Amino acid sequence: PLRLLQSKTVPKRLATSQRKPREPQVPRSLIKEIFRHFVKMPVTRDAFKIVEKCSDRYFKQLSDDLEAYTRHAGRKTVEAADLEVLMRRQGLVTDKMPLNVLIERFLPLEYRKLLIPIAVSGNKVIPCK
Repeated sequence: PLRLLQSKTVPKRLATSQRKPREPQVPRSLIKEIFRHFVKMPVTRDAFKIVEKCSDRYFKQLSDDLEAYTRHAGRKTVEAADLEVLMRRQGLVTDKMPLNVLIERFLPLEYRKLLIPIAVSGNKVIPCK
């Protein structure tokens, strides 16, 4: 009878998780919103899955290239110049299409103000360096 009253011991779980750590990803909702903005027509789920996979691979390759440029320069921090070199190698930035024109064309005003210096009253330039 004493055996029936005793509780069973439950083995403790290991402190470390047995799952593989997941890489951070761009949110699906953001990819969907951007893609729908440029496509301007309905997209099937299968097509969207392919777009999502391609965008993940693109950003992975982009980050690897930026890391390589930064290491080659002997730095530990990615700078805007690294991104401009990458965009020039991809053919997005050319002599006829500078980075500022791309920023003005595709980004909303609040982001443009952060990236392109603007002179305001009082002889001040925003953003300050």
